Amino acid sequence: MSDSPPSEPAKDADPSPLSRMDTAAERAVAKAEAAATRRRWITLAEVLAIAGVAIAALTLWTNWSDRRDQDAARKAEQAEQAHAAAIVSLVATPIDSGAALALKDPAHRIQSMSFTFPAELGLSSRNTVVDTRLEANWFAGKILDLTDGGADEAEGRLPVLITSDYWDADQHRTDTAIYDVVWRIEGRLLRGRTLRLKGLVLRERSDSPKRLNALWAREKPAN
Repeated sequence: MSDSPPSEPAKDADPSPLSRMDTAAERAVAKAEAAATRRRWITLAEVLAIAGVAIAALTLWTNWSDRRDQDAARKAEQAEQAHAAAIVSLVATPIDSGAALALKDPAHRIQSMSFTFPAELGLSSRNTVVDTRLEANWFAGKILDLTDGGADEAEGRLPVLITSDYWDADQHRTDTAIYDVVWRIEGRLLRGRTLRLKGLVLRERSDSPKRLNALWAREKPAN
């Protein structure tokens, strides 16, 4: 047995400066990677937030645009309905064996009417109040003259510009259109020919005397 004292365990040698630098570098790289990861998550969150705002804005704009289109369509429909309600559509009933036509509009109470004839006939305009009727004798002589020398019996149309005057609630309105007055000439033994009125047909929604004259040029009886 040896009398020498037992040896002490060896102590770890101090790490070298190079080792300490490697460790510090590793820690720095780890921190940098962690920071980069946090930045990536922050960037992704920001992108998602911006996308959410954009989607919300797009949805809001789409809803507003839809409401605007619906409002415009509703207003257009209301305007169309109001316009349709204001239009006069005359209905004629022959009276006195065709000596006149009683005129009325089922949707409006007509107070007065004015009748304008083609300029070529040289007829003055006619006006009626309350008793809204069109008389054959206003123009019968002109038509009979135009058809003189032809067949005793004939039928044709006379375009007339008719303006109707009425009240819609508290609003005063007028409506003008061109109507065809349908007439028929009949021969009578010993008493010559007579003109009778058969009815009224809407020709055009127009208030133009020039257009009235053009239509008469097509419809007037041939000599």
